[in-house]
Amino acid sequence: MSQHDNLQRFLFDGAPVRGALVRMDGAWQQVLARHDYPPAIRQVLGQMLAASALLAANLKFDGTLIMQLHGKGALRLAVAECTNERTVRATARYDAHIHDAPLAELLGEGGTCVLTLEPKDGEPWQGIVALEGDSIAAMIQHYLQRSEQLDSRLILACNDDTAAGLLLQRLPDGHGDPDAWQHLTVLADTLRPDELLGLDAHDILHRLYHEEQVRVFEPEEVSFACNCSEQRVGDMLKLLGGQEVAEVVLEQGSIEVGCEYCGQRYVFDEDEVNALFGMDVIEAVRGEQPRH
Repeated sequence: MSQHDNLQRFLFDGAPVRGALVRMDGAWQQVLARHDYPPAIRQVLGQMLAASALLAANLKFDGTLIMQLHGKGALRLAVAECTNERTVRATARYDAHIHDAPLAELLGEGGTCVLTLEPKDGEPWQGIVALEGDSIAAMIQHYLQRSEQLDSRLILACNDDTAAGLLLQRLPDGHGDPDAWQHLTVLADTLRPDELLGLDAHDILHRLYHEEQVRVFEPEEVSFACNCSEQRVGDMLKLLGGQEVAEVVLEQGSIEVGCEYCGQRYVFDEDEVNALFGMDVIEAVRGEQPRH
């Protein structure tokens, strides 16, 4: 296991509070290696990636947690995903002139955040997150309080090397001192970004809670992985329809689709497109085109 690509869950023995820490070096570098993101996008995606990993730590099913920001400003779309297997990926679409600005300004008016729980078996569930607060952390805290009546404290940080975060949550039916929540969150708020990014989980927990009884679970490895495949791209082309796909192939000789997450390129030539649609769709569309 990489020392600095893991998620560490923990529980306070003397208070109804659970927590998790995540630090991603290699996984975050894998995301950045595939796109030359400007600083404003790196900050948003790094924090979203850490937040998605922390929220996915409590998933009770096999599947994926997907966090999406949709905007009409310079930031059009930002997506971060984490699976129950602790694999992560992220991508963004944005205007070329984007610059550092508060999140609300980057998204523009009408920006939204959507959290999707996508089980491998069963129907997905979506929740709309109000753009409250001036940060991704504040936005998610408001959402957890309103949707799940769950008091939470989320602290996120990222730089060009590391994406990291700390999540505390008050358990509704807990044990120990019910009034310890404020004390534990006040301590969490003393954690500096450089400490969150530079220290491992053991050192952070000692720095914050050395006077508390903290039960620490086995760390879980976090890694970059993309689930794109030729079959998934083929399914997407089927949704576009044979007519549209065939027209592109006739114009360009093939159709090429790139994965926005990992950069993998998938190319389908005439024979492959015909096989995809189970018919000679290329010849059918060629016969429909006007002769000059």
